[in-house]
Amino acid sequence: MHDVQQIRNTVILGHGHSGKTTLAEALLFTAGAVGRLGRVDEGSSALDFEDEEIRRKISISAAFGHFHWQGCELFLADTPGDDNFTNETKFTAKLADSAVLTVGGVLGVRSQTERFIDFVLERRLPCLICITKMDRERANFIETFDEIRQSFPKLNPAVLYLPIGAEKDFKGMIDILNNRALFFRPDGTADIADVPTEFIAEAAARRAILMEYVAETDDDLLEHFLEEGELSDEALKNGLAAAVRQGKIAPVLPCSPLNNAGSSVILDTIIGLLPSPDQCPALIGTHPKTKEPVERRGVADAPFSAQVFKTLTDTFTGRLTVFRVLSGTLKGDSFYNSSTGESERFGHLFLIEGKEQKPVDSVCAGMIVAAAKLKNTTTGNTLCEEAHPIVYEPLEPLPPTISYAVTAKVDKDEEKLFSSLTKLLDEDLTLHLNRQTQTHEVLLSGIGQVHLEVIKERLKRKFGVEMDLAVPKIPYRETLKGKATAQGKHKKQSGGRGQYGDCTIEIEPLKNGEHFEFVDKIVGGTIPQQYRPAVEKGIVEAMEKGVLAGYPFEGIKVSLLDGSYHNVDSSEMAFKIAGSMAFKQAVLNASPVLLEPVLEMEIRVDKDHVGDVMGDLNSRRGKVLGMDSNSRHEIIRAQVPQAEIQLYGPDLTSMTGGRGSFTVKFSHYEEVPSHIAQKIIAAHVVEVE
Repeated sequence: MHDVQQIRNTVILGHGHSGKTTLAEALLFTAGAVGRLGRVDEGSSALDFEDEEIRRKISISAAFGHFHWQGCELFLADTPGDDNFTNETKFTAKLADSAVLTVGGVLGVRSQTERFIDFVLERRLPCLICITKMDRERANFIETFDEIRQSFPKLNPAVLYLPIGAEKDFKGMIDILNNRALFFRPDGTADIADVPTEFIAEAAARRAILMEYVAETDDDLLEHFLEEGELSDEALKNGLAAAVRQGKIAPVLPCSPLNNAGSSVILDTIIGLLPSPDQCPALIGTHPKTKEPVERRGVADAPFSAQVFKTLTDTFTGRLTVFRVLSGTLKGDSFYNSSTGESERFGHLFLIEGKEQKPVDSVCAGMIVAAAKLKNTTTGNTLCEEAHPIVYEPLEPLPPTISYAVTAKVDKDEEKLFSSLTKLLDEDLTLHLNRQTQTHEVLLSGIGQVHLEVIKERLKRKFGVEMDLAVPKIPYRETLKGKATAQGKHKKQSGGRGQYGDCTIEIEPLKNGEHFEFVDKIVGGTIPQQYRPAVEKGIVEAMEKGVLAGYPFEGIKVSLLDGSYHNVDSSEMAFKIAGSMAFKQAVLNASPVLLEPVLEMEIRVDKDHVGDVMGDLNSRRGKVLGMDSNSRHEIIRAQVPQAEIQLYGPDLTSMTGGRGSFTVKFSHYEEVPSHIAQKIIAAHVVEVE
């Protein structure tokens, strides 16, 4: 049986190239979980093991490590720092008990840092901050710490360790709490020594600041501090541990993961200061039937509950469903999926250790576990005991920001392509696949261009099918601004029974925003009743094919006014053709126009780049609706034609140095400016010819 009090479940967060995976590798190596210190740049990492990650030298998927240290069992999740894969990070962070945040000692705070700290603050996640790459040229611990403190005062960061040496001379740390020096060994551990003379004054000053921070987190400690002027060593240590576990202080320390410098200190800090599952706040869900709130604590004897946060396809074990046990102990060989209302049996349970899976017999609160070959359980589902049901809030993926038209590279692989894509949709909830009825294209939507390129590579590697990505056609529409009347007469005689249909219609714009309205205004029998629906059908079919540039018509009212028929030669087909002819002629006389989709954008940028972004939006025919701001961002709300922002992500990154992000959603259709409409119509004419 596992002891919940000896379990730590933590996620590593940090901006791209801040050394997250390298730090995770160092922790695994120092704890003896791997036999060699893997390196991302050499492709030997135990956590960045997929081909796409090795080739690009970035984390793409959340990866997991499991190891023991000082009698405790650690579950470690390494997450992507690239904006294209933020959803992986978001889901993993939501189900962790604590976070280790990496900030590069040279690069400092980046745009991704801000997003990940939002995850931390949103859940008041206990957090340890590691300033990495202290061995690099120009690395500066104090400057980076000050930037963190100025940028994220709500974290209340506090120096717990000071670096000894800088850049290539980085060789140890000053332990502020215990007033001692630690000098690194190659195996990640450290030798204890007295504080060097030149650090005594600074260490004392930092300890005084730390003491003040700790005192301010608790009324009793503050009262004692004000009366006595200081806290005892025991009160300081206990107060710090309590403050960190409550998310009131974020300890900061230096390290150099590439050289395995500081790993044992980080492990000791995780064990000593970050919470076990039973020390975390109770989780609140709802009863699936009564909808009443239900509470669960992260203890072993509570009713079992868990939430699925990742689904992946493994070459050997097939479909793996990864879930975090939130409360209780899993017993038996089945669980109840309260999200679907079904029970499902499982075969084996696994602990995930990099690309390996290790069978495990029992699981309890705090553990990250995988079950193989579940058919009816998907990402976001809640698992529990049927006798004690609970449903946790579903995981909400980030909205897609870019779409491409997808086709199979080889026509015969089309069915295989879309069946393979369906499997990847289960793995990645930020992917969306839908058919655009107006352009007859299948669109694949994701977080960014790199995201979709990785999906393309993964399809080829995992399923042996190649996919082509193309910029989608814009789903323009056609409508009219005026009113017109026209006759459509279809008469054909070629021996034997002929064809005769004749109708007169009036068309005008619909004022109520509806798609189409057909009104029969014929008085008498100029067109028999059985032929009138055929006229409408011919008009509807002509609307679908468009008149100006082949795009569907919308927002028109058609009135059937008059016509004539032949007792022998008239037929439904003849009146259908006549209706189509009348519609096309009437449209040309009713001031037809093209409409384009307009998207509503919300763009977050730092204050320094607002002018650049606003100017760029104006150049894209955008309309700025307004601006808001928070402590770190200016939030620009605008409406922009879809045609102008097909590939906006890379442009925004270039403009803002990676410090901008955006979301989009459909807003409405509006008229295309005439000079642009003429080009679209001319292109259609060339295409048809």
